[in-house]
Amino acid sequence: MPEEILLMDKITKVYPNGFVANKDVTLSINKGEIHALVGENGAGKSTLMKVLFGIEQPEEGKIYIKGKEVKINNPLEAIANGVGMVHQHFMLVPSLTVAENVVLGMEPKKNGLFDFEEAVRITEEAVNKYNLKVSARAKVEDLPVGFKQKVEIIKALVRGAEILILDEPTAVLTPQETAELFVELKHLRDQGHTIVFISHKLNEIKELCDRLTVLRLGKSVGKAIVADVTEQEISKMMVGRDVVLKVEKTKAEPKETVLKVRDLRIASDTGRTIVDNISFSVRKGEILGVAGVEGNGQSQISEAITGLLGFQNGSITVNGVDVKGKSIRRIREMGVSHVSEDRMTYGVAATSGVKDNVISDRYYKKEFNKGLLMDKKKIEDLSDRLIKEFLIKCDDRDRAVKMLSGGNMQKVVVAREFSNNPKLVIANQPTRGIDVGATEFIRKRLVELRDEGTAVLLISADLNEVLELSDSLIVMNEGHIAAYIPDASSISDMELGEYMLGVKKQTPEEIARVAYD
Repeated sequence: MPEEILLMDKITKVYPNGFVANKDVTLSINKGEIHALVGENGAGKSTLMKVLFGIEQPEEGKIYIKGKEVKINNPLEAIANGVGMVHQHFMLVPSLTVAENVVLGMEPKKNGLFDFEEAVRITEEAVNKYNLKVSARAKVEDLPVGFKQKVEIIKALVRGAEILILDEPTAVLTPQETAELFVELKHLRDQGHTIVFISHKLNEIKELCDRLTVLRLGKSVGKAIVADVTEQEISKMMVGRDVVLKVEKTKAEPKETVLKVRDLRIASDTGRTIVDNISFSVRKGEILGVAGVEGNGQSQISEAITGLLGFQNGSITVNGVDVKGKSIRRIREMGVSHVSEDRMTYGVAATSGVKDNVISDRYYKKEFNKGLLMDKKKIEDLSDRLIKEFLIKCDDRDRAVKMLSGGNMQKVVVAREFSNNPKLVIANQPTRGIDVGATEFIRKRLVELRDEGTAVLLISADLNEVLELSDSLIVMNEGHIAAYIPDASSISDMELGEYMLGVKKQTPEEIARVAYD
């Protein structure tokens, strides 16, 4: 009979603005299992884990660990009760070594001074026990992303975590790093540790987890043994309807070149080369995907094209017109739409309403103005039409965007960017951190834009997304194009991972084909 290690019983969490994040949620987890916590964005998963880790306090409900009721007022009390959490954004000090990060706040002392060698011993003991291979003496800033994550896990285990919460742990990993992480998590489970695994990736849940609990609109709506349910059934539990997980699309028929990037070089403020003399083209009626571990120059490329970032050498043209030196508005008027990876900074004005956000790229145009005043009716009609067409869930057009769920915020962004007859769409992580339903909708719209003759540059860390949506793709590694794949359906995710890690690299002649000259 499985032994219950954690019970969160009828947890209700209401935020000061009246938003009910969790309503009577019950979560039961057994000792020595990997338990998936799934649900759309805004379903209440992160809030529930913040309650467990003491970051938030519930209005109602009780928490039991090993059958004993506990009150967790802060993260230190959570750690004292054997609960550890690895956040999506790592809490590490880059300039310190692995060992120094591991013992931070519980530093061993010798003669009143910090005992570095003891810190190394503590770290190496955990590394060997849990088979999390990382050098105790290495500086964190020199480690790849996958290793930084291992340091976070070691930190939690050294502090006595028996229950480990992992929030979207594979979002920044290559397939190889993900496979390695799964081996390590199964090893932890076999040693008696319990893992709560939060993920949007249903294939990972199927591969890794033993049981799952589904949250929807702040309530727990179901639980299952993972082996007994399909990905389709999990999706239906999450969104309350059938979801198409596979993107239906016909073969692309690319026409003339829209975006032409030649010999592009982008350097950081310190002079370090981030994008190193790359050339590629995107044609009308095709989706060119950009795959790569984050931090290999992808974001800088999108920002250079859209006017957010300057570049040192090379040229970028849209339909033959050079973008260099042009304002962001002028580039947009050339037919360039941009879905930024950072929707809160570049995508929306969070305190403004849905209406103001969807018309923010066109309010100044003649068609929306009557003399010196804006045409209120025309603007309201347009925003109402876009709310309906893009399935934005909001009380009314003046609802502040910050009050919407992540998926609906992203729909506000794409409603604006996809509805202005774009010639070129730069979509950077268009479905990151959003729910299955919104993801399905946005992917479908990107394919529709392609079919209407729009050129699409898709940058995504989600390999399923980049492989399913792209017609052809380039792979970035250390600021270079490591590979050009003319037919995205011809490559496996494992081979893609080898190019992403720099293990494999095409010849310059093979890569040059992406310039279409």
